[in-house]
Amino acid sequence: MRMVKSLVVLFLAAVTVFDSSAQRNKENMPAGIAAEQQWWNLLHYDIDIRPDYNRKFISGSNKIEFSVIRAGNTMQVDLLEPMKITDVIWACTHLRFSRSGSKYFLYFNKSIPAGSKGIVTVFFEGIPQEAVKPPWGSGWIWAKDKLGRPWISAACEGTGAAVWLPCKNPGYDEPDNGVNFSITVPDTLVAVANGRLLNKQDGKNGTIIYTWSVTSPINNYNMIASVGKYVSWHKDYPGRAGNLDCDYWVLDYNIEKAKQHFLQADTMLRCFEDWLGPYPFYKDSYKLVETPFLGMEHQSGIAYGNGFENGYRLGNLSGTQWGLKWDFLLVHESGHEWFGNSITANNGGESWIHEGFTKYLETIYNGYLYGIEAGNDYSIGIWKRIKNDEPVLGSGSSDAYNKGSALLHMVRQILGDSLFKAMLRHLSEKFYHSTVNTAQILQEMNSYTKHDFTHMFNQYLRTIKIPVLEYSFEGDSLLYRWANCVDGFDMPVKVSIGEGQQFFIYPSARWKKIAAGKNDALIFKADRNFYIELKEQKLH
Repeated sequence: MRMVKSLVVLFLAAVTVFDSSAQRNKENMPAGIAAEQQWWNLLHYDIDIRPDYNRKFISGSNKIEFSVIRAGNTMQVDLLEPMKITDVIWACTHLRFSRSGSKYFLYFNKSIPAGSKGIVTVFFEGIPQEAVKPPWGSGWIWAKDKLGRPWISAACEGTGAAVWLPCKNPGYDEPDNGVNFSITVPDTLVAVANGRLLNKQDGKNGTIIYTWSVTSPINNYNMIASVGKYVSWHKDYPGRAGNLDCDYWVLDYNIEKAKQHFLQADTMLRCFEDWLGPYPFYKDSYKLVETPFLGMEHQSGIAYGNGFENGYRLGNLSGTQWGLKWDFLLVHESGHEWFGNSITANNGGESWIHEGFTKYLETIYNGYLYGIEAGNDYSIGIWKRIKNDEPVLGSGSSDAYNKGSALLHMVRQILGDSLFKAMLRHLSEKFYHSTVNTAQILQEMNSYTKHDFTHMFNQYLRTIKIPVLEYSFEGDSLLYRWANCVDGFDMPVKVSIGEGQQFFIYPSARWKKIAAGKNDALIFKADRNFYIELKEQKLH
């Protein structure tokens, strides 16, 4: 909907009958959500922006469709300075609003009753924060391609879309019915956003308006426009849920090498659909978009900036030969479509749900290509990057990636490949297009596998302690126990004695004993696929 249209058209329905099924997020509301945001559920955004490259300026509107969980008359939307709201329209009326830092409060002239829904249109403008070191520094990127032409994008993971867009910023509440995103750009450039291209029309004064549509719920930090001298090609991928539309958007001078390099996307899709079930966004397509920064998991419009090379900026994060065999950014960011975009952490302290699972998908992918031991090599190589500086839960530690991945690798050893794969598929189906927390993930894993991983989660996600498997040979017996661990820690571990075959033991905090033979030179080993320390104790 264009801003120049009448206020009557902007306001479609102030209060209408509301289908309660749209309240899918209300049951999973994390603590700390402001009262001004609790009473309403987000249904849809209709975003209309005009980025000005020369001024690094954005103006536009966001039409917010919402349903009412319980009656309320003050709505909070979020927008960071120096961006500002200039006007708010509700039922053909200009609403009064006020600001407190990044919070805007919109004041309705009467209480909006529970069970209804409506639309409020928020107009905004300003010079958005620039990303200092994208994708880690949130903000917009106003770059130039190598021919000196404007190249624009944004990255706002962590901060959220409120860095540039008036929106409901908490991650638990995604728009149930998706987003329409219209971008007005000079007719010499192309604008690409999430989902499918709905419309392309001539604007005024040498501009073109590109409108993209997402039908699925979407993280607010994933709603991104990219603008540049783009060209594209299309292919159908024969996926598990039918033909998947795959579209690739790159700068015009990169198209030939991109067509060859992006063949890896087919291999990635085969692997992840095998392990995780169908790609979660068939309705919105799969898309890679070349961007002037490294990359980001922008739903149905993955940001890609790895230079059409394998590895990670030509480097190797795994510390093994395998890290240079495939394109890290393509695989990792695409993996987020399952964990991060379809299954989404409902608050920032749970980011391992995105990063730990997706990091482990790299191991799965490497094993898919080169065999299970190659996957193990890759996974164990990643562990060298674990810092143990802060607990994974409730912090911003990079251990959300590497330690979260280690946890899942050990779960896989305990369950075996068949049950582990089935569990991943179950999680993908159970939490499809949902926001969740760690407790829900744990409960579902325990219930589905009939194993209790509670103490493992507590150990590896809530502490920085590496569990120590202590052991001692005593006569023809082996004694063992867990130390440096949380109460009740009971993780089984695969071990071997001497040249014998591996087998599982089930340590606790108390010494346990098994027969070991009478050879004084016996060597006790723990399987390398467990992130633990091994320490011999002399008990006598």
